[in-house]
Amino acid sequence: MLRTILFDLDGTLVHFEFDDFLKAYLGAISNKVAQLVDARVFVAQLLASTEQMVRSVDPGKTNRDVFVDHFFPKLGRTEDELMPIFDAFYDEDFPSLRDTLSVEPHPLARPMLEGLIDRGYEVVIATNPIFPAVAIEERMRWGGLDGIPYRHVTSYETSHFCKPNTEYYAEILNVVGRSPHECMMIGNDTCEDLVAGELGIITYLVEDYILDRGPYRGSPDRRGRFEDLAQFLGSLAPVGA
Repeated sequence: MLRTILFDLDGTLVHFEFDDFLKAYLGAISNKVAQLVDARVFVAQLLASTEQMVRSVDPGKTNRDVFVDHFFPKLGRTEDELMPIFDAFYDEDFPSLRDTLSVEPHPLARPMLEGLIDRGYEVVIATNPIFPAVAIEERMRWGGLDGIPYRHVTSYETSHFCKPNTEYYAEILNVVGRSPHECMMIGNDTCEDLVAGELGIITYLVEDYILDRGPYRGSPDRRGRFEDLAQFLGSLAPVGA
C-alpha cells in the first residue's frame, strides 16, 4: 500500500529552468566573495567540490562534510574565512534570485501536498542535497510550500548521499521507515529521479520541465504534466481506506 510520496523540488514542485537558476546562483555567490577569491577560480572549485559530493558514497560523512573537506583546502582559503560570507549570502542575497527567475507558486502545488497529508500520506521533499537547508527552505518559499508538515526534507547537512546514487533513496527509506513498494518518487529528471525505481520505488515523471541529461535510468511507472499529476494524486484513497 502506498504510504509515502517523495517529491523532487526544482522543476517539479517549484517551476523554473534549473540551468537559469544555476547561472544566476553562481554569478551571485561568486560576486559575494569577489574581494577574496577570483570569480572564475571560485566557481570552478565550487563545481568540482559539488561533484565530489555527488560521487561520494561514504556513509560516515554528510554531504556537507565531503564538501568542506574538499572545497576549502583546494581553494586555499579556510572555512572560518568564507563560511560567514556564505551564511550572509544565503540570508541576504539568495532570496532575490526568485525575482531574477520570475518564480511564482503553482496554484495546484500546495493544495496537492496538503490534500495528501490530510488523507494520511507522508510527504518527503527529496531534492538533491547539494545545498544547505536554508537554501532549500527558501526555494520552498518561492513555491509557496513552506509551513507544511513534511515527514522529511533532504539537505546537505543531514544527507550522506546525492542523486543519482541509489544510496540516496535507500537512506530516505531508512529515515521514514518504509519499504520501497510503500513509496512513490515524483520528479522531472530521467536520471536522478527515475533511478529510485531500481530499488522498487514507484516513479512518476513530471514532463513540464523535464531534464533528460542521461544516462536514462529506466522507464517511469507513470508520467504526465503537472496538472495530470495533481489529478492522479487527488484520486488516491485515504491511507487505510
